[in-house]
Amino acid sequence: MRVVSLVPSLTEAIAVSLPGVVVGATDWCSHPPDLDVTRVGGTKNPKLDPILALAPDLVIANEEENRAPDLTALREAGVEVLVTEVRDVPQAFAELARVLDACGAPSRPRWLDRAERAWAHLPEPERRTTAVVPVWRRPWMVLGRDTFAGDVLSRLGVDHAYATHAERYPRATLDELRSTAPDVVVLPDEPYRFTADDGPEAFTGLPCALVSGRHLTWYGPSLGEAPRVLGAALRAARR
Repeated sequence: MRVVSLVPSLTEAIAVSLPGVVVGATDWCSHPPDLDVTRVGGTKNPKLDPILALAPDLVIANEEENRAPDLTALREAGVEVLVTEVRDVPQAFAELARVLDACGAPSRPRWLDRAERAWAHLPEPERRTTAVVPVWRRPWMVLGRDTFAGDVLSRLGVDHAYATHAERYPRATLDELRSTAPDVVVLPDEPYRFTADDGPEAFTGLPCALVSGRHLTWYGPSLGEAPRVLGAALRAARR
């Protein structure tokens, strides 16, 4: 089986579970760190000719991360494309199982069982926390409705201010974000790389939690440690 993955978290899941199966991945596929495969461009602008040259049996994609015209072009070139949809934690586990099965996994990997148990046995939050969760600046964009990251945070006791917004990633002014008066501002390091010097200064007087984007937005092996890693960052910001 030869697989090209256009989704960083799924690249990691396949490569960890089925060494040697992934032959191509995007420039953003950073895990596992020793992944040595042909790079085929970005998630939004994959290079179709290099993908076709790899003669993949299957291309793995996601309806949010990848563009429909690129996937259509691959199908028209005779390549099988599996498109995932992940909007919450249970759906992530179901789609991971589907992807690994399609890639030829002979059995369910142990890391997937461990990760599912980690999310099935979360302690009840002592109190629920309100938050705004920027994912970009210039312009400011935040988590809105129906997102995987939003569901992750909700299960950890964090209710984000734009969860019922009509858009999934709405734009907002900085004044609008501040006016929600959140308990905490959650700043992930991807897709925009918020850091201690780039992000918190916009929310003076508000606690800011700098969190791992891989643990907040990726659905793969990182799911197993995500509750612990994210929980620690959130608790540190609320002290």
